[in-house]
Amino acid sequence: MKLSLQQLSERADVPGRTVRFYIQKGLLPGPEGEKRGAYYTDAHLAELLRIRQWQDTGLSLDAIAGLLQARSAPPVAPARPGAIEVRSHLIVADGLELVVAPERAGLTQAQLRSLFRSVQDAYEALCDPQLPENAQDQD
Repeated sequence: MKLSLQQLSERADVPGRTVRFYIQKGLLPGPEGEKRGAYYTDAHLAELLRIRQWQDTGLSLDAIAGLLQARSAPPVAPARPGAIEVRSHLIVADGLELVVAPERAGLTQAQLRSLFRSVQDAYEALCDPQLPENAQDQD
């Protein structure tokens, strides 16, 4: 069924301005079609009603966004013997290595690089003999 913004907002008992806000925030997909021919579907209505229901239970828009993202992201299957996975390795120092499965950890490449930099910085700070707390440990 094709619904106008006004029809959608009336059926969901939500102001049209709120519908536009949800679209802007990525909580609700934009309308089908373009400009004057744009319309909403039953799927938009169902999603809007679900968002309202979650709000009525006390969830914040940020929490709702997390639920919607988790629902749309493919689930990560548990690791099984014989499974092949890609891992990222950071050699911090001889004998010290950090291994991460980015997909399982839910990290983007930028987040992974930031994590690696932070671990390297923390290790260097730990080993710095100039720091007072490290000088005591060497006695």
